[in-house]
Amino acid sequence: MEFTSYMDAALDAARAAGDRGEVPVGAVVVMAGSVLATAGNRTRELNDPTAHAEILAIRAACALKGVERLVGADLYVTLEPCPMCAAAISNARIARLYYGAGDPKSGGVAQGPRVFDHPQCHHAPEVYDGIGEDAAAALLRDFFAARRV
Repeated sequence: MEFTSYMDAALDAARAAGDRGEVPVGAVVVMAGSVLATAGNRTRELNDPTAHAEILAIRAACALKGVERLVGADLYVTLEPCPMCAAAISNARIARLYYGAGDPKSGGVAQGPRVFDHPQCHHAPEVYDGIGEDAAAALLRDFFAARRV
């Protein structure tokens, strides 16, 4: 079976988030080759600290499927998920996580608490990092550089 990456769609969602003044992070949930949900950060717009791209995409995909778990689904996200999002990914039973840029400051997968390695983590997805890393890192770098001017 041929691998198809959906990171370009996640990058598009991240760009749209940045255009709205949100931190440019995007996420896409895919199951059996079909995109179930795409989302970008909306924490400022919704006045909701949990409105990260991953959480919004997981919520939308679950609502679309009418389920609480997305067994067999893939999640593409432009930035390493934070601990909150990593826990949601585990709880949603996402099968595979693909992410772009690592996040030394707030990451929860390869950095910091490493949620999936914790003994109390009930489900750990397969993790693939560095997918679209340069483009994702550039989006974040440019976004924050523009705010420092």
